[in-house]
Amino acid sequence: MRGFRASAEFTADWQHFDYSEADGVATVTFSRPDVLNALTFDVYADLRDLLRQLPHRDVDVLIIAGRGRGFCSGGDVEEIIGELAKFDSRHLLDFTRMTGEVVEAMRTCPVPIIASINGTTAGAGAVIALAADFRIAVEKARFHFLFTKVGLSGGDMGSAYLLPRMVGVGRATEILMFGDPVDAARALEIGLVNQVVPAEELGAATEALAARIASGPTFAYAATKTLITREQDMDLGGAIELEAMTQALLMTTSDHAEFLASFREKRDPNWTGR
Repeated sequence: MRGFRASAEFTADWQHFDYSEADGVATVTFSRPDVLNALTFDVYADLRDLLRQLPHRDVDVLIIAGRGRGFCSGGDVEEIIGELAKFDSRHLLDFTRMTGEVVEAMRTCPVPIIASINGTTAGAGAVIALAADFRIAVEKARFHFLFTKVGLSGGDMGSAYLLPRMVGVGRATEILMFGDPVDAARALEIGLVNQVVPAEELGAATEALAARIASGPTFAYAATKTLITREQDMDLGGAIELEAMTQALLMTTSDHAEFLASFREKRDPNWTGR
């Protein structure tokens, strides 16, 4: 366990997706393949709660994946969209805030997150992939930011904040305004994904990236993710000061001392994340 916890216990059994931990790598697998892993209210809530617990677990990287032919097709039409039609304004706001909390938790969680995209990635599923730190997609994967196609704003769950910063305002406007699909090749071209691989190589590529993160200077990686997230809305002076303070802290760590020792001894460093 990391950090400080008192009465609250870790959740031992996540009932609305598959969850595992091994060798510093946590894996969430959306497990409703018959509906392309469409989200329910409970999946959203469990994912939000897990992300809040994750910094306190002995985990250095999180993989989010989907079972079957798709990563995540967004909100389930019957279990969410049909039910939302019955909600009053206050209840609707509770729901939309919860979905946004998932994305906020993904970005503020210091643990690097990999989206392993095996196929259909639509609606809220596309935003969850967008909020990850790394995206590896199969050649047949497509992204669909579908919100306007159901008569809603193209900006949902933070997509109008995140996407322009990733692909530029012009491309983001086109993608979010019209909701047209973005195939894997185009996603790689505009920086929406980091890597495109054949379907049979997705698991190995995801595991290799996760292992690289988990075996590296994980404290430094966590600090880097935090700076990238926090500095998006800072002026240059504030960003430089935050980086200076962070760097001074990291210069006191065991990992930084290990670098110097390994350099002098002409060997690979043994990172401990401390």
